[in-house]
Amino acid sequence: MPAACDSVLEDIEDIVSAEDLKPHDRQFVRKNVFPKVRKRNSQKNIQTDDDPPSDSIIPGAQKIWIRTWGCSHNNSDGEYMAGQLAAYGYKITDNSAEADLWLLNSCTVKNPAEDHFRNSIKKAQEGKKKVVLAGCVPQAQPRQDYLKGLSIIGVQQIDRVVEVVEETIKGHSVRLLGQKKDNGKRLGGARLDLPKIRKNPLIEIISINTGCLNACTYCKTKHARGDLASYPVEELVDRAKQSFQEGVCEIWLTSEDTGAYGRDIGTDLPTLLWKLVEAIPEGAMLRLGMTNPPYILEHLEEMAKILNHPRVYAFLHIPVQSASDSVLMDMKREYCVADFKQVVDFLNEKVPGITIATDIICGFPGETDEDFQETMKLVEQYRFPSLFINQFYPRPGTPAAKMHQVPAAVKKQRTKDLSQLFHSYNPYDHKVGERQRVLVTEESFDSNYYVAHNPFYEQVLVPKDPPLMGKMVEVNIYEAGKHFMKGQPVSDARVYTASITRPLAKGEVSGLTEEFRHAPRNDTNWKAHPSAEIPVKTPLSSWMALQLPWQQEGGGLKILSVSLALLAVLVMFYYGGMKTEL
Repeated sequence: MPAACDSVLEDIEDIVSAEDLKPHDRQFVRKNVFPKVRKRNSQKNIQTDDDPPSDSIIPGAQKIWIRTWGCSHNNSDGEYMAGQLAAYGYKITDNSAEADLWLLNSCTVKNPAEDHFRNSIKKAQEGKKKVVLAGCVPQAQPRQDYLKGLSIIGVQQIDRVVEVVEETIKGHSVRLLGQKKDNGKRLGGARLDLPKIRKNPLIEIISINTGCLNACTYCKTKHARGDLASYPVEELVDRAKQSFQEGVCEIWLTSEDTGAYGRDIGTDLPTLLWKLVEAIPEGAMLRLGMTNPPYILEHLEEMAKILNHPRVYAFLHIPVQSASDSVLMDMKREYCVADFKQVVDFLNEKVPGITIATDIICGFPGETDEDFQETMKLVEQYRFPSLFINQFYPRPGTPAAKMHQVPAAVKKQRTKDLSQLFHSYNPYDHKVGERQRVLVTEESFDSNYYVAHNPFYEQVLVPKDPPLMGKMVEVNIYEAGKHFMKGQPVSDARVYTASITRPLAKGEVSGLTEEFRHAPRNDTNWKAHPSAEIPVKTPLSSWMALQLPWQQEGGGLKILSVSLALLAVLVMFYYGGMKTEL
C-alpha cells in the first residue's frame, strides 16, 4: 500500500473527492444543525484586576526597569534597548519597584554575574513583574530550567526589543535568538543608528564588531557572541559623527576583541582608527577597548602612531591571563608570554607614559605553583597600574570546566597573593606636582568629586564644580592614591568646551531619526519595521504569533502543527463557499 505522502498534491482541490458535499449542499445541511448551549463555569471567566485580558492592554504605556551586567559592549546594548523603548512611548524608570516590566541584560563571563542575574529573575517573579531577558546568558544557554517560559531577546536582535516587550506585557512568551545576516554573511549586529539613552550623555560606546576569532577553553561569551563579525568603517564613522552632534565628548570603542576588527570584511583596526581620528573635534577624546596580543602584533607601528595622537588616549587593555606558556596553551590563547612582552615593551618605548591594563586568571585548571610564580614575576616586572584579577570559575559547557580543577582553597590563596602584590606599589606617586590636561566626564561613586582622565586615561578627581563638567581643563596634581590622583584646576589656564554642541539631558533619547519620530505611539497595530526607512503598519500580535512556534523548544513538531492548521482553514474556506486570496 503506497504511503500517503507518495502522491504529489498539485492543488488544494485534489483532497476533495466526488463523494464529498458540495458547498451548496453543505450550506443547506447547516440549516438542520442546532447549536448546543454549553454551561460555562462562571468562576473561570472572572478576570481579576491584577490580570486584565491581553486585548485590553495598551503597549507603550508601561514603566520599564533595565538592569545591565558586564562589559561596555553589554552596556551599549542596554542603552540601545532603553532608547528604542522610550522612543516607542514606554517610560524608563530607575525605580524597580514601580516598574511593570524588568529587562535584565546579563553577563556570562563569571559565575557571580550569572548568580546575580538568576536572583534578579526570582525577585521579579516574586514581585509579579513581567520579565524580558537579554545578554549573553540566555543567548548561550536558552534551555536552562530557570529561563523556561520567559521571553528572551538575543544579542543580535536588540533592534526588536519593542516587539518582545509588547508581547510579554500581553502575557506571551517570545524568544528571538537568531543571527543578523546579509546574503548568508553574518553581520555585526543591529543597526548603529537606532535610538539610544546614554547612561552618560557625554560618553558614546560604539561596538565595532561582535564575536572573536579565538576559542579560549574557559570562555562562555564565545557561545553567545559567536565568531567575528565587523561593522563597516563608514557606518562606525557615521555613528561617531552623530554622537558628536549630540554633545558627546568621549567615545569608547568596544568589542570582544578590537584588535581583530575588520579581518572578516577586508580591513583592519588602524584603518578604522585613522578614519575616526579625522572625525573627532578638538577637545574630544577616543578610548580604544580590549585587544588580544596576536592581532595587535601585526600593527604595532601604526598603533603606536595612533596612540600618540592628541585626541586618542594613550591607553590599551591587553589581557595576558597567565605568564606561563603551558597554561596559555591549555587556555588556547594563541600567543606566548614573549608575544605579550613584545607588545608591551614596544608600546612603552614608542608611546611614552602609555597605560597598559591587563587581566590575570588565578587557578586555571592545571596551573602549578611554578606557573603562578611566573605570573607574579610578570606583575612585579611591569607593575601594571590597572590589573583585573579574576579567580577562575568553571563555566558550564566550556572545555575548561571538564579539566582537572585546582582546589578552591588554592585558587583563593593565589588570588589573595596576587592582590597583595598589586596593592604593594603606588603607580602615581611620582606624578604629584605635575600639571596635567584632563577631560571631565563623570561624577565619582561617592558623589564628592567629578571624575576626569588625563591623556593616559589615568583617573583624576577634581572639585565638584558644575561648570567643569564636559570641559577639558588643566589641573595641578596634589595627591595620589592607588587608583586615582587628585587635581586642582589652574585658575589662569584655558578651558576647552569638548562638546561641539549642548549635550543631551540625562535620560533623553538620542538618534531619533524621522523613522522613529513619526512612528505612532500606544497603538498595538503599529510597529517600526527594523529594516524599513518608514513606519510599516502591521498587525504585530498576529505576526508575532506566527513566529512563536519555531522559536521555542520542539520547533519542528510545532511547524508541522501550524502547517496542518493552515491547511484545515483553507479546506474550511472551500467547503463554506467562501472566497479567499492565497
